[in-house]
Amino acid sequence: MTRANAHLALLLAAALWGFGNIAQKTVLEHMGPLTATWLRCAIAALAMLPFAALETKLPQNSGWHRSTIAVVASFAAAITLQQAAYLSTSVTNASFLVNTATVMTPIVAWLVLREATGRLGFAAAFLTLAGVLLMSNAVQGLDELNKGDLLCLVSALFYALWMVALGRHAQLYPSPFQTAYLQFAFAALVAFPPALALEEMVLPSIAAAAPELVALGLFATAAAFTLQTIAQRYTTASRAAILVSGESIFGAIGAYAVLHERPPVVVVTGAALIFVAILMVSLQPGRASVGSTAPAPDT
Repeated sequence: MTRANAHLALLLAAALWGFGNIAQKTVLEHMGPLTATWLRCAIAALAMLPFAALETKLPQNSGWHRSTIAVVASFAAAITLQQAAYLSTSVTNASFLVNTATVMTPIVAWLVLREATGRLGFAAAFLTLAGVLLMSNAVQGLDELNKGDLLCLVSALFYALWMVALGRHAQLYPSPFQTAYLQFAFAALVAFPPALALEEMVLPSIAAAAPELVALGLFATAAAFTLQTIAQRYTTASRAAILVSGESIFGAIGAYAVLHERPPVVVVTGAALIFVAILMVSLQPGRASVGSTAPAPDT
């Protein structure tokens, strides 16, 4: 896979997440966030199981176990916190605040892997952060952030950790379907006990939420996260974070069209900054081969 194709895959994943944010919001009309998380992840795990079963088995040594634990644990924390945030924030705010992971990822990548992002990469990351701040109105002060917004920021930190862990794992163990299946199955297992204990789980509510759950499970979870799992073998975690921040733009478009959320001019300005940052990264030349064992250097 070329780097350009990997970037296109990440943008497609961003579109699936962005439009899926609507379902993340509306599904909470029928059930709690933990119930929604374990059901969407269970659907995604079932969808990925046949593909994972056909993939070549890898030697499960101690290094594989440590790497896999880092990936699945950070993923489970990120997706659960993000879903919970929708109880008290808008689709537009959630879309953009979660994408502060864009600027967190190169920092985490440098601290953990000593991955050099380069001046252009950091410029694109901070340009994305500026767009995020404008779209969330956080420039008015931290007192403008409610509980849901703060949960989005914590979720963003775990997404940053996940992207770095996933990037390293994808380079060492090229088994994207098995990796995707394991992270979905683990997140479902982690969310189920507290959902059963803390939330009301009844069949009529689950049936009423079936369209949202199918959209979340198959498209915003199975397809989108698997696309990222495959693509991160061919680009750096820092670039991937900037490209998937396009979720913010797609989320705002979906919120405008379906939920009738009307963004002010400042939000549109923020979206434009994020779009410019995506172009800065996606138009960089470069190619990664299928046999690549290390992230391609940033410029």
